[in-house]
Amino acid sequence: MVQTAVEKGMSVLCLTEHMPREETDFYPEEGDAHTEASLAKLYDDFYHEGRRLQETYADRIQLFVGFESEWIRESSHTLIKSLLDKYPVDLFVGSVHHVHTVPIDYDTPLYHKARDIAGGTDERIFEDYFTSQYEMLRALQPPVVGHFDLIRLKSDDPDLSFRRWPGVWEQVIRNLRFVAEYGGVLELNSSSLRKGMKETYPQVEICQEFLKLGGRFTLSDDSHGVDQVGLNYQTTLKCVERAGITELYYLAPTSKVLGPISNHFPNVRWSSMPIAELEQHAFWAE
Repeated sequence: MVQTAVEKGMSVLCLTEHMPREETDFYPEEGDAHTEASLAKLYDDFYHEGRRLQETYADRIQLFVGFESEWIRESSHTLIKSLLDKYPVDLFVGSVHHVHTVPIDYDTPLYHKARDIAGGTDERIFEDYFTSQYEMLRALQPPVVGHFDLIRLKSDDPDLSFRRWPGVWEQVIRNLRFVAEYGGVLELNSSSLRKGMKETYPQVEICQEFLKLGGRFTLSDDSHGVDQVGLNYQTTLKCVERAGITELYYLAPTSKVLGPISNHFPNVRWSSMPIAELEQHAFWAE
């Protein structure tokens, strides 16, 4: 994946493996293949290989290493904190993939199971999703917020406007406001496009609201394989332009003049690039 990023002309890449989880929360295909110990080793192997690659490819690409969190219940906070204590990561992505402890983006039957628990409608499960997301945001204040509106993936209308339901939209604005207040960055996640949706996570209308609040954005392909590295970034850029976003943020090493994004992540800072300049980058030329 790193070699592919180099070949495509990328200059910055952050590697974020999913965090280990308790056996209760294994995905269906993990039950026979993994134990809690093997998932923990999987992340440990990833972290150290990521650091090795960071040094090996330092003259070709700026690499950073972190993880993507899994907020499933309140006790998730303990697991995430222990991971942060053990590994000096460059940053982590705060994400929600479960509602009522049931995965909502794995497949449609599991989404329907979670929706039934929530009350049987997309509106009800959307409300519960953004409530859980708010709990995650308040507990962790993640430097990057992952696929903000992931909940729409398996819904009856993945391209719907959240404004359809005033209660849901109010929660969306509340969560965006909180992220803006603590200085979090929203990822513009292109994986929604390869999954058949018309716009990135988050949708253009959500990006516009976050922009009004002074919010910042960064690019993410959420790639789980070589063929997904930088996939659909061209379409993502069109969403960026429709939303009125004029600059995107990316990670860079700290310096004597420019300090870190927070005390928890002392080695990295946010830097920005105007969209007009980004379009001239070697990646877009390819």
